[in-house]
Amino acid sequence: MNDEQDPILNEALTVATELAAWASETIRRPREGEAREEVREKAGPADIVTPTDETIEAHIRTILRAAFPQHGIEGEEYGVHEPETPNAPYWVVDPVDGTTNYAHGIGWCSFSLGLVAADGTPLLGLVADPWRGEVFTAIRGRGATLNGTPIHAASHTTLTGHLFLTEWAAHHHWPGLDPLLSALSDRHCTTRVMGSTALSLSQVAAGRATAAAIGEFHAVDGLPAYLIGVEAGAVALPSTPAYDEPLLLAAPGVAEELGELWRTSRRGEA
Repeated sequence: MNDEQDPILNEALTVATELAAWASETIRRPREGEAREEVREKAGPADIVTPTDETIEAHIRTILRAAFPQHGIEGEEYGVHEPETPNAPYWVVDPVDGTTNYAHGIGWCSFSLGLVAADGTPLLGLVADPWRGEVFTAIRGRGATLNGTPIHAASHTTLTGHLFLTEWAAHHHWPGLDPLLSALSDRHCTTRVMGSTALSLSQVAAGRATAAAIGEFHAVDGLPAYLIGVEAGAVALPSTPAYDEPLLLAAPGVAEELGELWRTSRRGEA
């Protein structure tokens, strides 16, 4: 990041924070006694969308295109809007990351928004938890924060007694997951499947979970939280995420041990 980018990123963070507040309120808006939202399938029964997903993304796109007309946008629900300026950055947005939880009334989902350089380098990441009033943010090279306070990955050096969060690839296990979970169980490391990629990765940044892994990396829900994690000092395997491939984010003190378990498990099911 250079000095020329600083004012742009500062403005981008201000806009992103305002959008996160609006999106969080929109997600919380359904009240007790109201009819449950219509749920529609996309790619299959385990891939669904609600009107809230679409309303939030449509609004986010409108605001971003007005504030940053030269930027592109890639969203979960409405695809790609190409940047108007060559080599301009683009935004990635997942309006409700964890739609299945949201649609079933489970308060564990998030709003995810990030700004990415034309070459794919993440510049800014934001993940908002509407139910707990938490907003995780990071700007490349400046560290990560939770509600404005700096956060850091956990300092412990053992997997034993700590938490490992994971997300399946859609509704099924991904290659290497089962032997990895078995190895973690042998080490008395507790696993939880939470239902929001962005929130699971963000818990590593906050030092709450020792590690988190997802089965299929997608920029719209993974890249902002990935940046928040590495800016908080977590170690990513691979160091640069690859589309549709698993991603591991770990506290630095357990990264070597967990990385070896990760590689062994994946080789065993290759």
